[in-house]
Amino acid sequence: MTLPSDPRDHALATWWAGVDAVRPEPLVQTAIAASEAIRSARRVLVVGAGKAGPGMAVGLEAALAGQLDRVEGLVNVPAGMTAPLKRIRLHAARPQGVNEPTAEGVAGAEEMLRLLASAGPDDVAVCLLSGGGSALLPAPAEGVTLADKLAVTKLLHRSGATIDEMNCVRKHLSRVKGGRLAEAFRGKLLASLIISDVVGDPLDVIASGPTSPDPTTFAEARAVLERYGLLGTSPVAVVRHLERGGAGDISETPKTVPANVMNRVIGSNRVALDAVRRKAEALGYRVLNLGAFVEGETRQVATAIAGVVRSIRQDDVPVAAPACILVGGETTVTLGENPGKGGRNQEFVLAMLTKLGRLGLDGVTILSGGTDGEDGPTDAAGAIADGNTASVLCEQGISAEDFLRRHNAYELFARCDGLLRTGLTGTNVMDVRVILIR
Repeated sequence: MTLPSDPRDHALATWWAGVDAVRPEPLVQTAIAASEAIRSARRVLVVGAGKAGPGMAVGLEAALAGQLDRVEGLVNVPAGMTAPLKRIRLHAARPQGVNEPTAEGVAGAEEMLRLLASAGPDDVAVCLLSGGGSALLPAPAEGVTLADKLAVTKLLHRSGATIDEMNCVRKHLSRVKGGRLAEAFRGKLLASLIISDVVGDPLDVIASGPTSPDPTTFAEARAVLERYGLLGTSPVAVVRHLERGGAGDISETPKTVPANVMNRVIGSNRVALDAVRRKAEALGYRVLNLGAFVEGETRQVATAIAGVVRSIRQDDVPVAAPACILVGGETTVTLGENPGKGGRNQEFVLAMLTKLGRLGLDGVTILSGGTDGEDGPTDAAGAIADGNTASVLCEQGISAEDFLRRHNAYELFARCDGLLRTGLTGTNVMDVRVILIR
């Protein structure tokens, strides 16, 4: 097959194929169509939270178009994504660009708890979960305020606690996380449809697992605070609640899935990568798919992938050119003092550009983007670069190494037409990186 004169078109086409494969509307429609229990239910109660919430709700209403009179519910979504639907209310739970729980989010979560508690024995509930669901679905435990939860989360973050440690604490300070949302339901079936934004798709981590069992305990949550020396600085209500739970005065989070609860991942990074692979193969590339489990420091991952690119160019291993390397997962960026502007995807492209250099980028195109259309605190989903990018930077006397050192990828790619601006895509399955080698 003849390849195009501008491989950027192929990089964009393959990346978009991945995003299109995890559009929430068709994913939910397919899942609902396969469930006779949902389609025949006396009443369908809808709850949930996440960035893909609007599309998921649209898909559910489309799948049940002939019986919408049986449907009612609400889904917490970011502000600005609340277009009116027929039977499902999209509730603005936080401002766009502010990934913290708010009082509006609490109000929505409490309404969901009341709705699920009202279920009769023949009623079915559908929970729509996607990336960002944890911050969008806050409901502090009794005696703990939202301010208390925010305070302890910030303390843990500053202390270097891992995401698993923070989730352990937050689940035990919540009325919905760690399986608590499912506990509120007494109906026939609760079907949780999930679009995963977490490496490995662990049900207890996605949106903090409101409908899945929680393997952690109150004692472990308190131990996290003790490990980081935070028992004396955390809000008194938080410490007291965890200690009461450890003493058995408060029931533990569920450790098993109730028989009437079904959790199903309908969209994931793996699904997106598979669609990208098919598109790249159709365009004539030999594909090396490195999978959806890629994580770690962005620069280190970029260095490793740059090494694979060099191997393909020089030795025709592990695949021969024209080749397409696919990289999924989600990396992290450790910022120093006074960082510039950018995100992990922009930094990945910049780090590879820096590692390969002008000659190493000859015949190579690199695209990395967040499937939700957001990358860090910027208006870009990521970045794209090739040999021409390196030439432009050289002509302008711009040091890519200097911009990388200051984590200032956005400014660099703005100067060479390298920003990937897509707008919000309505879905979120982490990142997709496409590297084409001619």
